[in-house]
Amino acid sequence: MNDALPTRSRLVAAALEAAGVGGQIIVLPDAASTAALAAAALDIEVGAIANSLVFWSDDEPLLVMTSGAHRVDTKGLAERLGRGAIRRATPEQVLAATGQPIGGVAPTGHPAPLTTIVDEALAAFPEIWAAGGTPHTVFPLTFDELVRLTGGTVARVD
Repeated sequence: MNDALPTRSRLVAAALEAAGVGGQIIVLPDAASTAALAAAALDIEVGAIANSLVFWSDDEPLLVMTSGAHRVDTKGLAERLGRGAIRRATPEQVLAATGQPIGGVAPTGHPAPLTTIVDEALAAFPEIWAAGGTPHTVFPLTFDELVRLTGGTVARVD
């Protein structure tokens, strides 16, 4: 593991290694706290960014791994999943649920597993990129690795 990584990213790297995901976390020179910034920094399509969005639903955090090209339709997603209302988590709720700041939430490395939804649109990309625990860190993986890593449910989110 890379000791030069920020502490939160080292936790993510350990979780990736334990899960057998080979993508290495890289540190970007500038923050990539939005899908558009990450895509520009990596010179890839914004749709290939697996954007980690934390919501609150049924009194628990809900992690939605969505394509950077999509906005989550919270009402439609709640209906499709048979859940109560889905609301954007506060920055404090995001940090408590993930141990990671908004703009850097990884799909793994959290204090406890999160109920996760994975945007089916990410399957269109042979390689996707996700945040590595901070706004400056990212890593590559495949759609199948993302689903396995998160134990996520694949669904349409837009």
